[in-house]
Parts: sequence; C-alpha cells; structure tokens
Amino acid sequence: MQISKPVKKACITLLVLSATSLGFGCSGIPTRPDGSPGYQPCPAGSLEAMQRLGITVADAASITIDPRRENDFPFTVYDGPVESVLTQDLGPLPAGTRILGRAWTGGLDVAIRYHEARAPGGITLPFCGVARDAYGGMTKRPGSPPGLGIIPDGGASVWIVDAFR
Repeated sequence: MQISKPVKKACITLLVLSATSLGFGCSGIPTRPDGSPGYQPCPAGSLEAMQRLGITVADAASITIDPRRENDFPFTVYDGPVESVLTQDLGPLPAGTRILGRAWTGGLDVAIRYHEARAPGGITLPFCGVARDAYGGMTKRPGSPPGLGIIPDGGASVWIVDAFR
C-alpha cells in the first residue's frame, strides 16, 4: 500500500511536534519548561576514565568558555556546541586541554555540559563536567534574546559531576 505525499508530510510534522512537546530538543536531551536541560547521565565510560586519572567528582579548574572570544565583556553564550579550554591543570590534564560540550540558554542561567576532553598530544577521553561561575551558576542578564545568554565574562570553572542535573 502506497502512502500519499501529503499523508507522509502530515505524519512527519506530527512526529516533530510530538518530540518537541515532550521537551526533547535536537540533542535528544529532555528540557524543562523554561528551556533548561533536564537530567542526563554522564557519557559512557567518563567516570571510569577520569577516576583512572585521579580526577574525582567535585574537582574543579578554571576555564575560558571560548578562547577565540576570551576578551569579550560582556560575554555571549550561544545555544549549541561549545569548545572551552582549561586555563589551569585538572589532575593530569594540563592547561590548554580542550573540553567539548553543549550550551543551553533557556531559563535564568546558562547551562554548559562537557562530555569530552582533548589534551595536547591528541589524547581524547570521555568527560563529565559542568561550567559554573564564582556564584555556582551562570546567571544570564535579563533581556538576553532567545537562543543566547549574556554573562559578565568568558571565564568560569569546570566542575566534575557524576550526572547532569
């Protein structure tokens, strides 16, 4: 039995609307009503990989959220992929290690979750950390347009976590 093009289009539209109404964005991570990301487990193998390096939950190090724009004041974080850099050592990971993740700007805070570390010399490992400012979150300026968050500067800390909450 053949399905007509209008019926196929209607089915695809319905699937897309269903997925977004359930709170799943393009990344497949559930979002809360305010647009901030919901619970997510750490990437497979990340806790074990970090433990082997002596990096444990609650360890932290300073980062630059985007080294290409580190001198921007105020600093704009955009929804989507982010590549940050350690500005101090985190266990055996030296300053200069790149950490890759994703940013969300819905809600009152900017949320950045990191899932991979790339140390100088080509060593890559799964990673589980979040960006925080000196106050424990990254509160964006009121009136930040949709899809981005304006924060005071591009410096923060990455904190190792056992799950994204």
